[in-house]
Amino acid sequence: MLTAISMPPGNGDSSRARRYHRAHRWLSVAGFILDLAYLIVLLLTGWSLRLRSFALSRAAQPALALLIYLFLFGLFHEALDLPISYLKGYRLEHRYGLSNLTMRSWAKDRLKGWAVGGALAILGFELIYWTMRQWPRQWWEICATAFIAFFILLANLAPLILLPLFFKFKPVEDPELTKRLMELSQRAGKRVRGVYEWKLSEKSKKANAALTGLGNTRRIIISDTLLDHFSPTEVEAVLAHEFGHHVRHHVLRGLAIEILTTFIGFYAVNAALKSWGPTFGFHGLADFANLPLLLLVVGGLSFLLLPLVNLHSRQMEREADSYALASIASPAAFISSMEKLAEMNLSERRPAAWIEFLFHSHPSIEKRIAFAKNWSR
Repeated sequence: MLTAISMPPGNGDSSRARRYHRAHRWLSVAGFILDLAYLIVLLLTGWSLRLRSFALSRAAQPALALLIYLFLFGLFHEALDLPISYLKGYRLEHRYGLSNLTMRSWAKDRLKGWAVGGALAILGFELIYWTMRQWPRQWWEICATAFIAFFILLANLAPLILLPLFFKFKPVEDPELTKRLMELSQRAGKRVRGVYEWKLSEKSKKANAALTGLGNTRRIIISDTLLDHFSPTEVEAVLAHEFGHHVRHHVLRGLAIEILTTFIGFYAVNAALKSWGPTFGFHGLADFANLPLLLLVVGGLSFLLLPLVNLHSRQMEREADSYALASIASPAAFISSMEKLAEMNLSERRPAAWIEFLFHSHPSIEKRIAFAKNWSR
């Protein structure tokens, strides 16, 4: 619910790009503050306690009462969040010519996202509070382990279940490009299940590509917008970067960080609920009226850790760039692909240093291009 402020991908240097990113940042900050205010108001006014009492008056069984509480909690939050989401996800993207979504399509995606996210949130919170009732001392260790296992399962199944809910995919029809990318995967020693065209143009004018899934579900996906505007050597350069993450064991490193932060997060939640729960009138750990406090702890910790996580991410991105430059015939293809991505995604080339340090998971486009030019020399 409460998430650290996110920034749009990429970096760029025109006044139009600066205006776009400035507006995106302000809307992100506004959304973050609104989330924060919502949780604080629920906590300090006692509304969360009244919401819990209402749920229990409708269902004596804890799991069903929690379901009622979560539905109302999410419904109120969605009503508050909808204007910001509309401005950031629809109006802003259309104003700068980056979106192909109709209002109906945007609303449909919003409803699907709410349904999928809501279902996953319900499963997660039902597990947390059930574990609290069963094992009040060890609950946080059990839940941290279960969440990590679920993250791994979700990463494995996402290409098969989650992504097709929002996008269409089909095998890439260019046999020469498919052959080139399959050879790239063989050189990397990473087997893929195929090369797929990702129908991103139905929603956006931006371009992207990725290596999704793990093990048996790993596959290459390339947006149709990228296929339409990039040469085969440029597509290969983009995907070589993605393979670099797998070759340099960034997936395992990311998993290690995920494990560490998940255990830290659950430990902090356990300590906070035990220390501050009585102050707010909660009836023990398993009183789901403490959900706003739980989310405030998780959101606050995520925000504090964000610069460190992004610092490590930028280091991994640089390593993936190094692998890509070593894997392709010429750095020129990598440089031109970065230039095209910056133009199509309306990226900032030179974000302010403090913005890049705090919020960006990738080095700026300007730094990545300079790195490639130094490599070529």
